Amino acid sequence: MGPLLDLSIRQMAGRKRLAIILILAAIPVGLAILLSQLAGDDPGFADGFPQTVVDGLFIGVILPIVVMTLATGAFGNELEDRTLNVLVLKPIPRYAIVLPKFLASVIVAGIVLAVAAGLIVLIALTDGGFRAVLAAVVAVAVGVITYAALFTWAGIMTNKALGFALVYVFLWEQFLTRVIRGARYFSIREYTLAILNGIDEDTFEVFSSRVLGMPAALVAAAVVTVLFFGLTVRRLQRMDVP
Repeated sequence: MGPLLDLSIRQMAGRKRLAIILILAAIPVGLAILLSQLAGDDPGFADGFPQTVVDGLFIGVILPIVVMTLATGAFGNELEDRTLNVLVLKPIPRYAIVLPKFLASVIVAGIVLAVAAGLIVLIALTDGGFRAVLAAVVAVAVGVITYAALFTWAGIMTNKALGFALVYVFLWEQFLTRVIRGARYFSIREYTLAILNGIDEDTFEVFSSRVLGMPAALVAAAVVTVLFFGLTVRRLQRMDVP
C-alpha cells in the first residue's frame, strides 16, 4: 500500500494541479488580509467575517472544489492509461487499492486547506486565539475527509464526476440546504460548520443555529465517509476493468 500511496500523492501534487489548488486556497487568505485592513477597528467585522468569508467562500466553495479537483481524479490516471487492471489482478484486497487513493487526496488537500484555514483565522479573527485556529483546522480536516470519500466514489462511478461534484456543491450545498431546512442533515458543509461552532462557540457564534450539534455532526461525517468508502470498494470489486 505504501508505494501506491506515494505514487498517488505524487500524481495529485503535480505541478499544474498543485498550482491550481494553491491559487484557490490563497483567494480567501488574500481576501481576509484585505478585509481586515479595510475594517481596521470596526467592532462589527468579527461578527460578519465568519459568515461571509469562512462559510460563504472558504467552506462553502473553496474547500469542496479543491477536494473535488483531487478526489474525482484519484483513479483518473489508471483509468485513462488502462493500468487499473494491473492493480486489480494483484492478490490484494480492493480496500488496499482504494485506501491509498483516498488518503492521497486527503493528505494533499488537507495540508493546503488546513494551513489556509489557520491563516484566515489568525489574520482576521485575532481575538479567537489558539482555540479558533484549532476549530478551523479540525473542522476543515473533517470536511476534507468526508468530501474526499464522496468524490472518490463519484470519480470511479462515472467519467462525468466533475459535473456531479459541481451540481452537489452549488445546487445541493449552496442552494437547496438554504431553502429546505431538512436537507441540511445531509450536507457536509453543515457538518463542517457545526464542528467549527462546537469547538469554539464564542468566535463562531454565528453558526450556533446549525441543525446538528458537534457530536451529531461528527457521527454524520463518519457515517458518510465510511459509507462512500465502502461503496467505492464495492464498485471496484464489481466493475469491468478494461
